[in-house]
Amino acid sequence: MAVIAIYSVKGGVGKTTLATNLAWESSQASGWKTLLWDLDAASGAAFLLGVDPKTTKTADRVISRDRAPAKQIVKTRFPGLDILPADRSLWTLDSQLVAIGKKRRLAKLTGALSKDYARIMLDCPPVLSEVSAQAMRAADVVIVPLPPSPLSSRAFALVAEEVKGSGKSHPPMLPVLSMVDRRRTLHREAIEANPDWPVIPQASLLEQCAVQRGPIGSFAPGSPPARDIATLWRAIERKLSQRRQK
Repeated sequence: MAVIAIYSVKGGVGKTTLATNLAWESSQASGWKTLLWDLDAASGAAFLLGVDPKTTKTADRVISRDRAPAKQIVKTRFPGLDILPADRSLWTLDSQLVAIGKKRRLAKLTGALSKDYARIMLDCPPVLSEVSAQAMRAADVVIVPLPPSPLSSRAFALVAEEVKGSGKSHPPMLPVLSMVDRRRTLHREAIEANPDWPVIPQASLLEQCAVQRGPIGSFAPGSPPARDIATLWRAIERKLSQRRQK
């Protein structure tokens, strides 16, 4: 089992779109039984996977009140891919986690879920918080989508500091330049400054994920952005393999 956290300190960088597409790659391309756990109160992941969210506000209870995750998990239309959806109750989860004082609560829960899932994706909230700190402690690898700008390296340094603060055996990180338009000079300069970072383009087909309510691999599998997502997924699998070998 491996836990993969998708985390950014900034919203609007395609984090949730990336998380849902990587979860699809995990389940469909690699054949892993996969759970996408949405920890972002904006709750966009369920929508992108074609799941209509429930009106009840109980997502926080899985973490803060020992509610069994199985009661909240929803199957998607994609074989082997389930989701634990978010809702607005997660807005107060930070204070609840501080109150209960369990620093590895999320790690414990993902460990328990490992009997049912080979890959667990965490779509983290786009802010430095107790929830994100818990996700870092639970993760085997952290994927960091970043805007293509001269500040990309600085933003990644902030995330790296957060991840390293999660413990001595902190997970490896994989920065990703997201929503890249190669026609723009600043975007090209960001790629040149970070040549080893994977690149995900700003593409109308990726925007169509919200219209089609499905990952790009499900409706445009041969497209360039779909191939870029698949390449990123293979890089993640290599990161996990290298971590297991250490």
